[in-house]
Amino acid sequence: MTTNKAANNIFVLSGPSGCGKDTVVKCLKLMRDDIFLSVSCTTRAPREGEKEGVDYYYLTQEQFDELVETGQMLEYNFYAGNYYGTSCAELERGRDLGKVVILVIDVNGAHNVRRLYPDSTLIFLLPPSMEVLRERIARRGVTNDVEERMEIARAEIEDSINFDVRIVNDDLEKCVREVSDLIDQKMNQDKTTGGKETC
Repeated sequence: MTTNKAANNIFVLSGPSGCGKDTVVKCLKLMRDDIFLSVSCTTRAPREGEKEGVDYYYLTQEQFDELVETGQMLEYNFYAGNYYGTSCAELERGRDLGKVVILVIDVNGAHNVRRLYPDSTLIFLLPPSMEVLRERIARRGVTNDVEERMEIARAEIEDSINFDVRIVNDDLEKCVREVSDLIDQKMNQDKTTGGKETC
């Protein structure tokens, strides 16, 4: 998939598991009517209360593999026993609507989006402290792999120096306001790109 459209309306939100990414996006959608949350694909089974096309697109391994093999997956990664990824079609759907497109993905996916869409903005959410992050992860009921997730979190935080902006999520309202202000600043820049981007 090839496009000439500028990508200054693409915002990637990354951060360790438990840093509040989903909550921040939910608050943003309540604040603003221009937000398009790109729904990821996953090979994991739905959890109680989750809905197809709202929380994730739930795919079989075969379906996921086909999207990868045919070049229809923008980015993907293997995490905690399952594959997660963003389809090109989902990203372009948001762009065609003229919305502010937000992708909640890991750091590897974020760098791939930046490579394909240089005008995109990479935002990293930091926890108030590693102790607080550990408590949040444990509260999710994943006590059997807390240490694995903490190790991943430390590596992600080290990589966060490569992001455009780092925001500490120690006050939800303040954090959401900072992300919203950043979106406004970027969208008001009238930035264009003359190169081709490929997905």
